[in-house]
Amino acid sequence: MHPLVHPNFDPVAFSIGPLSVRWYGLMYLLAFVAFITLSRYRAARRPDLGWNAKMIDDVLFYGVLGVILGGRIGYILFYKPAEYFAHPLDMIKIWQGGMSFHGGFLGVLVAMWLYARAQKIGFWSVMDFIAPSVPLGLAFGRLGNFINGELWGRPTDVPWGMIFPQALDNPPIARHPSQLYQFAGEGLLLFIFLWLYARKPRPAGAIAGFFLAGYGVFRFLAEFTREPDSFLGLLALGLSMGQWLSLPMVIGGICLMAWACKRAPAKAA
Repeated sequence: MHPLVHPNFDPVAFSIGPLSVRWYGLMYLLAFVAFITLSRYRAARRPDLGWNAKMIDDVLFYGVLGVILGGRIGYILFYKPAEYFAHPLDMIKIWQGGMSFHGGFLGVLVAMWLYARAQKIGFWSVMDFIAPSVPLGLAFGRLGNFINGELWGRPTDVPWGMIFPQALDNPPIARHPSQLYQFAGEGLLLFIFLWLYARKPRPAGAIAGFFLAGYGVFRFLAEFTREPDSFLGLLALGLSMGQWLSLPMVIGGICLMAWACKRAPAKAA
């Protein structure tokens, strides 16, 4: 059986005159639309949560800033600190790529803290409200990675292994389509589990903890099939940087859920 071959999509989805819309940018747009749609639906179904359309639009604005700034700063610090500090002007060249999910997550935490403080509402109330609407956006992001043919997986002999021309393997070798694994795991499955968990009132912080632990588990598992960054390789204990950054998420998420349930077992949030 011959391995599948990545379609090598044109990174430009469509053009209108001199304006070109890239698939990755389109995936970001779909992620934001999904967040707004799901959040407004949840706010309408759960008026007891106290959210409205304006609050959702405002929190998305804060979140976008957190993702972009945190994602870039995280990539610089976690992956290539020496290179960027040697060439500081390269830090602002976002169009050349280089974003970290874990950095973006930390950026969102800071942004949500600032939003909660500005609105004088509880931080965990904000995090619990936005968490169920996030994984579907992550799914669109991973789909964008697949379309771009980036972040491919490790070599494999599974029947669905795929040759990625972008990997420049010579000779070509089949690899895990790890972007699709992440699309399914930290995207679709986490969305389903988290959405169902959040349907009932939960102690403040429990939903956020579920997201934290759930994402960490799915990302940790997917990293076993994802090719490590060439400039880092595998680190201590044979784990990738993504796995080492995911472990604190799993531990922190479990601890947060335990703390939330112990602190207010009967209080809905």
